[in-house]
Amino acid sequence: MEASWRQVAGGRGRARGRANAAPSSGNEVHLRGAGGGREKGSVGAVLSGAIPGGVATTAAARSSNSPAGSQALQTPAVHELMSQKKFEEIKKANQAAARKLVEEHFSSSSEEEGDEDFEGKQGRIVANTFITYTTQTDGDIRELERTKQYVNEAFQAGAMTCLICIASVKRNQAVWSCLGCFCIFHMPCIQKWAKDSQFLVSSVTDDDFGKRDYPWPCPKCRFEYKRSETPSKYYCYCGKVEDPPLDPWLVPHSCGQVCEREFKPPCGHKCLLLCHPGPCPPCPKMVTTTCYCKKAKPIPRRCSAKEWSCQLPCGRKLLCGQHKCENPCHAGSCQPCPRVSRQKCVCGKKVAERSCSSPLWHCDQVCGKTLPCGNHTCEQVCHVGACGECPRSGKRFCPCQKSKFSLPCTEDVPTCGDSCDKVLECGIHRCSQRCHRGPCETCRQEVEKQCRCGKHTKRMPCHKPYLCETKCVKMRDCQKHQCRRKCCPGNCPPCDQNCGRTLGCRNHKCPSVCHRGSCYPCPETVDVKCNCGNTKVTVPCGRERTTRPPKCKEQCSRPPTCHHISQEKHRCHFGSCPPCHQPCQKVLEKCGHLCPAPCHDQALIKQTGRHQPTGPWEQPSEPAFIQTALPCPPCQVPIPVECLGKHEVSPLPCHAVGPYSCKRVCGRILDCQNHTCMKECHKVTEIDGSTGKNKAGPECLHCDEGCSRSRPLGCLHSCVLPCHPGECPPCVQMLRIKCHCKITSLYVECRKITTADVNEKNLLSCCKNQCPKEVNRVLLCHPGWSVMELQCNKVRENQVSIECDTTCKEMKRKASEIKEAEAKAAYEEEKRRQQAELEAFENRLKGRRKKNRKRDEVAVELSPWQKHKYYLLSVCGVVVVVFAWYITHDVD
Repeated sequence: MEASWRQVAGGRGRARGRANAAPSSGNEVHLRGAGGGREKGSVGAVLSGAIPGGVATTAAARSSNSPAGSQALQTPAVHELMSQKKFEEIKKANQAAARKLVEEHFSSSSEEEGDEDFEGKQGRIVANTFITYTTQTDGDIRELERTKQYVNEAFQAGAMTCLICIASVKRNQAVWSCLGCFCIFHMPCIQKWAKDSQFLVSSVTDDDFGKRDYPWPCPKCRFEYKRSETPSKYYCYCGKVEDPPLDPWLVPHSCGQVCEREFKPPCGHKCLLLCHPGPCPPCPKMVTTTCYCKKAKPIPRRCSAKEWSCQLPCGRKLLCGQHKCENPCHAGSCQPCPRVSRQKCVCGKKVAERSCSSPLWHCDQVCGKTLPCGNHTCEQVCHVGACGECPRSGKRFCPCQKSKFSLPCTEDVPTCGDSCDKVLECGIHRCSQRCHRGPCETCRQEVEKQCRCGKHTKRMPCHKPYLCETKCVKMRDCQKHQCRRKCCPGNCPPCDQNCGRTLGCRNHKCPSVCHRGSCYPCPETVDVKCNCGNTKVTVPCGRERTTRPPKCKEQCSRPPTCHHISQEKHRCHFGSCPPCHQPCQKVLEKCGHLCPAPCHDQALIKQTGRHQPTGPWEQPSEPAFIQTALPCPPCQVPIPVECLGKHEVSPLPCHAVGPYSCKRVCGRILDCQNHTCMKECHKVTEIDGSTGKNKAGPECLHCDEGCSRSRPLGCLHSCVLPCHPGECPPCVQMLRIKCHCKITSLYVECRKITTADVNEKNLLSCCKNQCPKEVNRVLLCHPGWSVMELQCNKVRENQVSIECDTTCKEMKRKASEIKEAEAKAAYEEEKRRQQAELEAFENRLKGRRKKNRKRDEVAVELSPWQKHKYYLLSVCGVVVVVFAWYITHDVD
């Protein structure tokens, strides 16, 4: 009997692909089913999937006007494309198989956790079903264990086993349950068992074979059933529904209705569970009952535990009639009286201390009382009542029982003189002696005797038995061994040899005597244990090979396979332990830190260098993985390290600790004290123990620029020294100037002119000669180049002061604005450079290391004024000199 869902599911696999194949008209393209593989002849399907356009393209190619030679040229390309596609499919399948193997063999078992969750929920459901049986007074959960075991086995796949065929009982198979042990068997198995059992018994004991009704036993508990009780139809557990439908939401082989079977022992109530396997649980009904001794008040109790004890003394009178029962309230009759008293025997001759529970006892003395005849005494041992009449009184027979005499009890009966004529021990002849006392003699007549088996005869004394030496060759009831008994009369005894056949469990041999038919199932049970042995499940012998070991909730006790002292906690399991995920914690040799990586003593590595397939026609071998210990990875502990130029302190991985450049501009002040080193961050050697971070070292750039310091007001010459620290030396260049009278040319050092005040300048411009002009006027130059006429003697005596006019003030204002603009531009440029450096520093702190430091470089761009200020100053100086010369000559 197959369920509908099994019939549907049976279409999966290879057969499904063939069943779904539907040849199309014309091209005969074989299609693949959802669950099947590609058929050998499915060339059309391959072409349809490999060439754009599928079958239509092929048909178009056939219907084209191209010659047959062109089609022959296209065939190798098509075959090559097919081979390449097959190769890719096989490659992907092998890769998927390798990944699945690795995940199943070396990953953590999530499936086991899911199974454990399912089993836990199922156990809680069953426990909640039966907990109501024990929530009231004196409920005994031990009575429910048997029923719970059957219900649990019914839910577990493969837990129920037919003891006849040693196979699992499936949900969709017809079964029969024994009324004695509630063991479940396949319907065909139990029918064959009953038929064979009746045949064997009737063939041995029934002369009219098959006419008598012999019972047949249950294979497990030997509970006997009549022939009419041989199962012929498949019923549910409660016997209400024939052929119960398969329902995944019910217990297998259950009808889903209320059981309503009578409880055993009968109490008048019926089982309230749904149709279930195994015995019905104890009656859960509540009844009001009193204790055994009827002294306590009635209380409500479970019907299955309605008999109870109040623990008060019983108080009932014992059989001795003197004492009362002192035991607590109990069921049944009271125990015998435990006290001891002196009691006489039956005849009254002896007195002894005996248990009060046995007042009647017999001594070992002969009665010895005189019988009524007065001649003899009673020979009975201690007895009750009268001794009776004398056994020698009345009429008595002679020894041969033929004559009767009336004699006093004191006289013996004489022999009658007739022949004895009693049948001898042979049962054929009679005693030929005269009437005599005592047993008759042995028969000594010679007769022709036939042996017991009837094959031989011999003349010999009648009292001797005749057994020939012929051995019986008949088969015993086992139909396997000969009788081999000497002179067997034909009623050969049952075979007394051991059966010795291997039972269905294939572990033991049949211990019964040799018999016909199938042997009884193996009565042994086997414990299927988990790996540690703490959890076990008992199954019939022979099922231990196919029974899945139970899920153990104990912790795995295996020693760790890595360097750790103890392994990670996980549950008991078979096979190798999962990979260790604890931190390695080994001390690294180079730095002394502890390795924080997960344990890598047994890392799974794909084996390389194996044989590679030579083409798509060769099946590639599955990838092999080996377990090996890997070295500790580089230390990643962050160590604060200062860059070469001591600009910053950045955390670097321990394994990469060393001198590094932060990629920023060095920025140290050169020896000139005017410029900074523009090289990328580099190593700087400290000189003379100096630890200043702003002082340049030998590795920094050497300033090769000229002195760019501002000259004193009025000095138009450049500093003759290269860029240097401190103030520039005084300008010693000689200037040629005209005296006040414009006649004599004077040569004066530039520093004297630039550092002199007005009076000193007047003195320096004076040639010390008398002014040759008649008019006492002198021309004095001042900013704005204004020309005024003054008396020479007043000028020499410093009695003249000249005020700036509007032009002079305007020139001063413009000069001050130009200086302020230059100072502001320099301030903005410095602020922008500092902001760029700050942004680059923050980017490095966010995780960028050496490989990204080029992105963080700050390009320090110079302003146009800084780039060209030296050229502009030189040009301005030349323009001023030319302009002054022009003014001077123009005035002259």
